[in-house]
Amino acid sequence: MSRPNRLPQPPQRSLMEVRASRRRTLALGGGAAVAATLFRSGPHSIPALAQDAATTTGLLPENRLLLYYGFPQNENMGILGEQDPVALLEALNAQAEEYRAADPDRPVKVGFELIASVAQAYPQDDGSYIADTDEEYLDAYTQFTKENEILLFLDVQMGMRTPKEDYVGLEPWLKEPHVHLAIDPEFAMREGEVPGVNYGQITGADITEAQNYLVELATKNSIPPKVLIVHQFRLDMIEQKETVAPVPGVQLVIDEDGFGTPEEKTETYEVVIAQQPIEFHGIKLFYQQDVPLLTPAEVLAFEPTPDVIIYQ
Repeated sequence: MSRPNRLPQPPQRSLMEVRASRRRTLALGGGAAVAATLFRSGPHSIPALAQDAATTTGLLPENRLLLYYGFPQNENMGILGEQDPVALLEALNAQAEEYRAADPDRPVKVGFELIASVAQAYPQDDGSYIADTDEEYLDAYTQFTKENEILLFLDVQMGMRTPKEDYVGLEPWLKEPHVHLAIDPEFAMREGEVPGVNYGQITGADITEAQNYLVELATKNSIPPKVLIVHQFRLDMIEQKETVAPVPGVQLVIDEDGFGTPEEKTETYEVVIAQQPIEFHGIKLFYQQDVPLLTPAEVLAFEPTPDVIIYQ
């Protein structure tokens, strides 16, 4: 459960920024101290449809989740790094009101998605190609989100680590009832691959392993079911996806990632979400790179309707 490659300061130029021109929606592709000023206050299965979710006592489907994504103090890695947490929460709540107006019948719960392990262009001492976000950031954002009664998702980029090798080190924070897990296959490398050069991939078995881990975590800590988000914008980012199914005790969201035009995002959502529904569905929007940016009404018109909406 150790986190060997600590990243005490925000990276000056992330692989996400370097790769921005390539991270367009590609549905058919390939088959440290925290500054005090940050915080101003204290077997194979037939895929199931969302309404057949295995777990009904968690956040979904009663609520819609709205998240702001990124890395602290680095505006190139998402909106979370553009503002301090207090201002960010104000903006997030304003965005949430637009979704409440577009769909008054479904409550909106807000939260942050914090990158907890950052892919690197170089191997690092352990060959992982990963730098771990400093524990002080994890502590501070966990405390801030707890005090403000919002959600926190910890996002892992994995590099040469297996998914479980990366997220198991986050258990001290994942034990908190309001903290959940996100997995980003884009940066999950295999031998001979390098983050920022190659597109990554995980397997259906990796997802099932994460689901089971979160069930066990919630059970042994007597906390509500966790939500697991898996990002995807290429078909080959999740191998053997047909083996993935809902697991009782955890709620799985496949999130359509990648920026693009409304037409491109619609096509990608159709391929990676609508044609392969599993349990719950998400979409990520990019304030700077989606031109034009979809409105809340347009987002909610997608079929199946997104349960989780993330802004980067």
